[in-house]
Amino acid sequence: MPQAILKELTSRCEKSIEYLKGSMLGIRTGRAHPALVEDIKVDYFGTPTPIKNMGSVNVPEARQIVITPWDRSAIKAIEKSIQASSLGITPQNDGESIRLNLPELTQQRRVELKKMVNKMAEEGRVAVRNIRRDTIEALKKLEKDSKITEDDLKKFQKEAQDKTDAFIKKIDAVLSDKEKEIMDK
Repeated sequence: MPQAILKELTSRCEKSIEYLKGSMLGIRTGRAHPALVEDIKVDYFGTPTPIKNMGSVNVPEARQIVITPWDRSAIKAIEKSIQASSLGITPQNDGESIRLNLPELTQQRRVELKKMVNKMAEEGRVAVRNIRRDTIEALKKLEKDSKITEDDLKKFQKEAQDKTDAFIKKIDAVLSDKEKEIMDK
């Protein structure tokens, strides 16, 4: 029973790290990546639809994203949504597709992005700690219900803490990689 609780801790922490990595992909670092635009919602026949569900998103060059919608009538709506987004890029519509040219990042913007990824990493650490807290509460309940001994409780709490520490190190590694990517010129 405690092993299942610890397995759930591992599973939930891995999901938190995957979510963090996905969130950080959406942060522009001067290099084009489809994740920058994939989740921008477009009002498509009255339904907010992510761009990735409306067409293909490609990166033909390091600083360019090309969106080719499957339905050409949606080009204007996609263009409008990109302009309204927080990207700060003016889309270029050629009637067939939309091109986004990413400008070089300024040093000030790099510092802002670094602060943003630090905040995201801290949120990830908090999520992992909350998962640890839930796990320890579940273990204490098992001990209270006399399903495990007090010594077992201590052993499993230490194991939960060790796993939490390992996941926080992974979050720090993800943060470090993203910071390097942002600060590279």
